[in-house]
Amino acid sequence: MRDLSALRENLLLALERVAGDAAIAPGAEEALWCVTRTLPSLLGDAAAAHRPGALAEGATPASAAAAFMVTPDGQHHLITAPVNFPPEQYHERVAITLGHPGVVAATRRGIMLADTSHHTAFVQILQTFRSGSAMQAPILWRGEYIGVLICANAARSVFEEVDFRAMHAFANLAAALWMAHDGPGWLRTIDYAELPVRMEGT
Repeated sequence: MRDLSALRENLLLALERVAGDAAIAPGAEEALWCVTRTLPSLLGDAAAAHRPGALAEGATPASAAAAFMVTPDGQHHLITAPVNFPPEQYHERVAITLGHPGVVAATRRGIMLADTSHHTAFVQILQTFRSGSAMQAPILWRGEYIGVLICANAARSVFEEVDFRAMHAFANLAAALWMAHDGPGWLRTIDYAELPVRMEGT
C-alpha cells in the first residue's frame, strides 16, 4: 500500500525542482520536457505492474508522458516534449477531436482512465505500448484551452485520485512555463506541412 503522506511530500518537492529547472530552460519545449520527464516515474503505483492481470499478455512494464499542444490553426494537437514515444511520433499532428485528448479539448476537463479496457471509446495514440491506464489534464491559460498533459502506463490500475490531482498541478505549471517561454511564438515557427498527421488511433 502506498504511503500517501510521503507521496504528497515527494510531489511537493518535485514541483519545486521542476519549476526551478524549467525556469532556466532555453525554450518552451525544453521547459515542458522538465515536466514530462518527471511524470512517468513520479506518478502512479510502481508496484501495480506486478499484480496478477495488471499487464496484458506479453506486455512489459512501461510508462510515457507528453504535452499535446494546440496548433495555431486549432485543428490539431502537436505531440510536444514526448517521453517514451517512438521517434516517428515526435511533433506528430493529431486531430484535435481524436480520442480522449479530443474529449479534454472539447470539455476542458481532465480524464482519468484507471483501466482503459473499461472505456469502449478509448483509442490508442501512443505507439510505443498499449496503455492500460492513463491520465489527461487540460493545460489552460486565462480560461483558454492550449493543450493537454498526458501520462500513460502499460499496467492497469496504476493511478489513483491523488495522482490525478497532481496531474492538474503539473498541468497548471506547464501552462505558466509555456507562456513564460513564449510557446505560442515557438509554435508559429514550425513548418506543419512537413509533419506527419494522425487522424485515427489503433
